[in-house]
Amino acid sequence: MCAMWRLQVALCTLSVLLSLSSAGESKARSCSEVRQAYNVKGFSLVNVPHQEISGEHLRVCPQGYTCCTSEMEDKLHQQSKQEFEILVEESSRNMRTTFVSRHKKFDEFFLELLDNSEKSLNSMFTRTYGKLYMQNSEVFQDLFTELKRYYTGGNVNLEEMLNDFWSRLLERMFQLLNSQYHFTDDYLECVSKYADQLKPFGDVPRKLKAQVTRAFIAARTFVQGLMVGREVANRVAKVNVVPACVKALTKMLYCPYCRGMPGLKPCHNYCHNVMRGCLANQADLDAEWNLFIDAMLLVADRLEGPFNIEAIIEPVDIKISEAIMTMQDNSMTVSAKVFQGCGQPKPSGIGRSARGISDVFSARFRPFTPEERPTTAAGTSLERLVIDIKEKLKESKRFWTNLPDDICAKGKLSEFDEEQCWNSHTKGRYFPEVVKEGLTNQQNNPEVDVDITRPDTLIRQQIMALRVMTNKLKNAYNGNDIYFQDSSDEGSSSGSGSGCSDGCTTEVVYVATEAPVIGADRSDERAAAAAAGKSLSCGPSVLLVMFALTLWAMQTQWR
Repeated sequence: MCAMWRLQVALCTLSVLLSLSSAGESKARSCSEVRQAYNVKGFSLVNVPHQEISGEHLRVCPQGYTCCTSEMEDKLHQQSKQEFEILVEESSRNMRTTFVSRHKKFDEFFLELLDNSEKSLNSMFTRTYGKLYMQNSEVFQDLFTELKRYYTGGNVNLEEMLNDFWSRLLERMFQLLNSQYHFTDDYLECVSKYADQLKPFGDVPRKLKAQVTRAFIAARTFVQGLMVGREVANRVAKVNVVPACVKALTKMLYCPYCRGMPGLKPCHNYCHNVMRGCLANQADLDAEWNLFIDAMLLVADRLEGPFNIEAIIEPVDIKISEAIMTMQDNSMTVSAKVFQGCGQPKPSGIGRSARGISDVFSARFRPFTPEERPTTAAGTSLERLVIDIKEKLKESKRFWTNLPDDICAKGKLSEFDEEQCWNSHTKGRYFPEVVKEGLTNQQNNPEVDVDITRPDTLIRQQIMALRVMTNKLKNAYNGNDIYFQDSSDEGSSSGSGSGCSDGCTTEVVYVATEAPVIGADRSDERAAAAAAGKSLSCGPSVLLVMFALTLWAMQTQWR
């Protein structure tokens, strides 16, 4: 009986060993698809295996039979990093381009608006006042020069500058209207002191100052905001890829190559976990980014309404001419009160011309008709331009938290079919839950080992830059002036987008680590051992069967 059992055991063992030998020969699958895909990436096929080899040397990918050598895994590791950087840049390109193009459009529009307004005033005043204007044109030229300097970030106090313009205009006008007298500099300074009391230009200076100040503050802050948004987006798009992220990317993008399935895309949720881990710091930017966009939209509303710079600057020549007419009409009263307060001036010895100065200033001022007035910014109106910018700004809200979704869009990077996708170790459904966005939520990320205690320095600098800019925008919304530091100052307070140059991004060096041991399912082995123990206790023969079955189970596991 026992002899018969031993014979059966021997035959069973021989059968198992033969099947193992046959399986060993069949499992060395071809790597032709992998070689082709690897070559398409631009890599040499030298030393790339034609058939699967043992994978004990792999540090990132599963260590079963593989089509990857150590050198291949290293190259694919670097390829993963480069492709991820490109993915982030490409996914953010439209948004970044929006800030670049709209900043350029708004800037060109505004400067052209100022240029055309200056040309309009020069043309109208030359035609209306002739030589008298040309002899005093620097007063008006200086006005537009200072307005441009303020808009482009110069340290100009708008109220003081406008007060100075009206004071200089008053001095010139007073002399022209009283050309029979000689006025010293001290006397003219005395004349300026009576400006607030006499209001020689009527209410025009007060109204124009309020309108210009609010509109220029809003316009300058808005264009600065577009610049800050552009620079922050450009810097954040240059993602700092840490080693743990590169390892997770390699496992997701290229371990299918090593397993002989180069065309297999990652599962959608798997991709989400990897991207949320790699872009955790970018997601933390989103809260401040959204506040910044909201503040930009508020100022844009002001530019469409009460702070519309186009409606204020285009007719500025008419408003200044009205002020001149007002002073001409009140010249006798103004002169009498000035003479009373500052003293009687000495005669110049030069009489007034046959054609009185009053006649010159009473000449009818005719503004441009709509057909004559120069078009601005290729015919674009401020309202249309601002509406366009507002639409683009709204589209950029929640951009950074949505970035993983955009990158992992089904069909683009990840697979539609949740059963026919790469789940980090084989083809099949991905079961772990998707973690929430943000650094603190990555503590339980199953795919990326994120150090939540070390926030990215560059991202934190951009958060501060946005915070500073948002504060400036809120002030501009309320019509309050804000001091913009020169661009050579600290970026976090100048509105330049960052206090950190491109050199702040540290070079990532890949450090090879041991691949984590994946716990294999041993339930089949335990069941086989239990079944063998319940049979006969025929010593070495039973042990031999158990050993053979164990080998067979292990081989099946690697398959």
